[in-house]
Amino acid sequence: MSQSVADHLLGRLRAWSVEHVFGYPGDGINGLIAELGKAEGPHFVQSRHEEMSAFEAVGYAKFSGRLGVCLATSGPGAIHLLNGLYDAKLDHVPVVAIVGQTHRSAMGGSYQQEVDLHSLFKDVAGAFVQTAMVPEQFPNLIDRAIRTALAERCPTAVIVPADLQEADYSPPGHAFKQVPSSPPGLGAPLVVPRDEDVARAAEVVNAGEKVAVLIGQGARGAVDEVVELAETTRGGIAKALLGKDVIGDEQPFVTGSIGLLGTRPSWEMMRDCDTLVIVGSSLPYSQYLPPFGRRAVQIDIDPHMIGMRYPTEVNLVGDAAETLRRLLHRLRNRRGEAGPERWRERIETSVREWWTTMDQQAHVPADPVNPMLICNELSSRLPENAIVTADSGSAANWYARHLKFTSGMRGSVSGTLATMGCGVPYAIGAKFAHPDRPAIALVGDGAMQMNGLAELITARRYAREWSDPRLVVCVLHNNDLNQVTWELRAMGGSPRTPYSQDLPDVSYAGFAASLGLGAETVQAPEAMGPAWDRALAADGPFVLDVHCDPDIPPIPPYVESGQLTDMAKALASGDPDGFALMTKGLRTKLQEFISPHR
Repeated sequence: MSQSVADHLLGRLRAWSVEHVFGYPGDGINGLIAELGKAEGPHFVQSRHEEMSAFEAVGYAKFSGRLGVCLATSGPGAIHLLNGLYDAKLDHVPVVAIVGQTHRSAMGGSYQQEVDLHSLFKDVAGAFVQTAMVPEQFPNLIDRAIRTALAERCPTAVIVPADLQEADYSPPGHAFKQVPSSPPGLGAPLVVPRDEDVARAAEVVNAGEKVAVLIGQGARGAVDEVVELAETTRGGIAKALLGKDVIGDEQPFVTGSIGLLGTRPSWEMMRDCDTLVIVGSSLPYSQYLPPFGRRAVQIDIDPHMIGMRYPTEVNLVGDAAETLRRLLHRLRNRRGEAGPERWRERIETSVREWWTTMDQQAHVPADPVNPMLICNELSSRLPENAIVTADSGSAANWYARHLKFTSGMRGSVSGTLATMGCGVPYAIGAKFAHPDRPAIALVGDGAMQMNGLAELITARRYAREWSDPRLVVCVLHNNDLNQVTWELRAMGGSPRTPYSQDLPDVSYAGFAASLGLGAETVQAPEAMGPAWDRALAADGPFVLDVHCDPDIPPIPPYVESGQLTDMAKALASGDPDGFALMTKGLRTKLQEFISPHR
């Protein structure tokens, strides 16, 4: 009995242990959709929009550590995938996009839904994008797409014309210009730096009295080694946003996030350290790193990302865990030495004060709910195996600063693309990666209106497949595109512009309830904690619609003079909320200076 190309392709995905394909049907992939209905897998997860399919594949890959796969039809379906695939590219996530194309006989004829997909994908999936023209190109095309995505941690794309999907499959032969393939699997090498480079790095670190460590998602497999580095040097650990969940905040020397959304302890540590060690991070905000001239070492598996954020003295290209183990063998143990111990004590004192300050800021009076209180009340209630996603916008500020993760919790954001609309689909992807763990999405009302409302339908549809059906979507409801509003004020010197920033008022709880989901509206600060309790105890997806104050400012750990000038200009230009934001901003910032520890 003959086998179609579509059937062979799906079988090859199964051989690669692909369990889920996130997609949306269309006639450009009819052959694949028909075979998915007959096949034993992968499981097809239907989103409400192809962009959501791509985001769900990214969320799945981020939280599973495995390959994400998305599927879309030709033309508009393929175009819709782009934003999610760019998110994968910029955050270094392995995703394969499989897309349809018009029949081969019509290609080049300006046929319906014919788009030059190779050109379309050549930037976002430039590491590997190919169009299949004959059956014999498989399985090589799909194998190379997967191997490249996994090896380079990037998106790749395979374009399969609709008629080819239905054609009989014939394997490549032992013949000229036929390309075979090997069995699925990726024998990734262990990359380690040269011994002489490790010795140079050790000399730099050993000379330091005040060591700061910055980690990103690339340190995920090196937690024990990073902690030992901090203990040996008596330094502290700051975390880039994508590394927030790498090491738990229960460690007293973990200063938390860094950058625009970072903490004051991280900023102070970077300002005052004499030595910096960067592990698996490409944090772009160099102004939040130490002043130029401090000694620095960087460790990264990707040589393309080395030495591009800070003028590092020694760069070590290699696996983070193995490289750190080799470095640790050469480091002096600074435990008990006066200078490093004073540095460590200073870091730990700053961290204790910071968490007190965060609690105080969360309880600054607001109208009606302080948005910081949302994450403050969640933090102590987070299940130990929780997965948290945050959408881009002011929600990411509170996620970065107020959530105290413990070891084992997971969390992520759109780190580099910083795209709106990823929070809910990320959480859905997380539920397919870990159906036995609760997921929580923190989403602004702008992102919720953009695409989160529709994707609640997807959550409802698949919740019964998850052994732990809890998926809590918390909407920060302030009827304002809040992050952009603050950027207009602080970076553009512009007052708030209601015509562009105001959002239509929507009952997010009402919409969720109309779908049969659990839902609750929160309009008072004293109701926030009990509402989280009920949402986290629910037996299915739940929406918290929290009416929060748009005038509570996402103040960075260090306010530059230019930002103050622009803010003053915005207020002087007649910002409609000027008086409220000035008084609430001052009251919030003052909490840093009235801590009982100071």
